[in-house]
Parts: sequence; structure tokens; C-alpha cells
Amino acid sequence: MENVLLKKIEKCRREMIALSISHGLTSEAVVQSSKRLDDLLNEYQKKVG
Repeated sequence: MENVLLKKIEKCRREMIALSISHGLTSEAVVQSSKRLDDLLNEYQKKVG
């Protein structure tokens, strides 16, 4: 399960980077992607303690 979550985290991180390049760091798309990444990282932290 942790491996699946890590893959989701990495995919979201790559998407956020791509969005920031194409839309700028403060665009709504990047902010939303960052929030998704934060949620995934928080979920991972809860699982690994």
C-alpha cells in the first residue's frame, strides 16, 4: 500500500512541476496540485508514523 501511495506522490509532484513551468508558480492549477500533493504527503506520514 505504501508503494502505491509513493507512486501517487511522485506522479503528483511531477505534474505540479510541469504545471508550474507552463502556467507559473502562482497559477490556480499549480496551487490545486500543491494541495493534492500536501494531502498525499500527509496521508503517507500518517501511515509510516
